[in-house]
Amino acid sequence: RTFCQLRRGGVMQPVSRPRAILFDWDNTLIDSWRAIHDASNVTLEAMGHKAWTLEETKLRVRKSMREAFPELFGDRWTEACDIFYGYFRKHHLDDLEAISGIEQMLRAVGEADIYMGVVSNKDGTLLRAEVDHLGWENYFGAVVGANDAIRDKPAPDPIYLSLAPSGYSADRLTWYAGDTEMDMIFAARAGVVPVLLRAKPPAQGEFGDCPPDLIFENGQNLCAFLDATGN
Repeated sequence: RTFCQLRRGGVMQPVSRPRAILFDWDNTLIDSWRAIHDASNVTLEAMGHKAWTLEETKLRVRKSMREAFPELFGDRWTEACDIFYGYFRKHHLDDLEAISGIEQMLRAVGEADIYMGVVSNKDGTLLRAEVDHLGWENYFGAVVGANDAIRDKPAPDPIYLSLAPSGYSADRLTWYAGDTEMDMIFAARAGVVPVLLRAKPPAQGEFGDCPPDLIFENGQNLCAFLDATGN
C-alpha cells in the first residue's frame, strides 16, 4: 500500500518524479538503534543521569550531538561526547543491519538514473564508515553527516551540500525521505519534498504543521510510485 498526501500549507500540490532522492539514515535505511541506545545509556549513567528505555532513546535522539548534548549535559557536554563516541566506535558496526528491502530499493532507484544521497545527524565519519561497511558507497553521490556542513539538520545546509555533486537545486524535484517529524521539518525548510519512509503509519497529529507529502511503508512501494510516474 502506498499513501500519498500532496499538501503544503493546506494547498494540494503535485509531486513529480524526482531527479534526486536524499535519505535519512538511522531507522530509514538501516537499523542501528541498539548501538545508539547502548552508547546513550553508557553516557547518561557516566554523567549521573538515569538510563533511557529503548523507546525513550528513539523519541529523544533527533538532533545532532553538538546541538543536543549541551542541552542535556551543560558545560560537560564535550566530556559526554567523548564517552559516547568511545563506546559507539567500538560497537556500531557490529549491530548494523539494513532494513528489509532497502538495498533492492537503492539498486532500483539507481538504475532509474535518479541521484541519491544520505543526510543524517550521525557524525559524518561514523556515517560513512557504516555506508562503506554495507558496501553501499556506490549508490550515493554524497554522504553528509553531522559536522560536515556549517550547520546540522534541521538547518538546510546539509541538503545543499549533499546536492552539490549533482548540480541540482533544492526544489520539488528533490525528495528527502526520513522517518520522523524532524525529517519532514528539515525537508520543508530546504524547499524539497518531504517523504515519510517507514513501516509504522503516522499517528493522528504526529507531524503538526509539517506533514509528509508522500508516505511509503517500505522501499518496494516507493519504487512502485516511481514506476507509476514513468520516465
